[in-house]
Amino acid sequence: EVQLVESGGGLVQPGGSLRLSCAASGFTFSTYAMSWVRQAPGKGREWVGGINSDGGSRYYADSVKGRFTISRDNTKNTLYLQLNSLKTEDTAMYVCAKHLTTAVPATSRYEHDYWGQGTQVTVSS
Repeated sequence: EVQLVESGGGLVQPGGSLRLSCAASGFTFSTYAMSWVRQAPGKGREWVGGINSDGGSRYYADSVKGRFTISRDNTKNTLYLQLNSLKTEDTAMYVCAKHLTTAVPATSRYEHDYWGQGTQVTVSS
């Protein structure tokens, strides 16, 4: 059974940082590209960033480029998202998602087959 379990969310002030983790099990983690997506209250799902199976290529949404860093440790079956210089508009539920391919699809960042339950990030003073 595929499981994706996120952790690391919380309440942080604007300008602060957080590190999110996603522990994966039930599949060969090192074979698949992974992404983070987020959903804020009253808004649609937004793709945040993705990373290829070997970690060699990373991609980001323009809204987070230069502030967020996606990484993975295939020896620990874990995906990470470092969030720096947080803004109030970054407040959302952050969810990790598994792609069906080794590379993040260029034409469909939302092509996933499994998702975690999410971890809440709230940016507020």
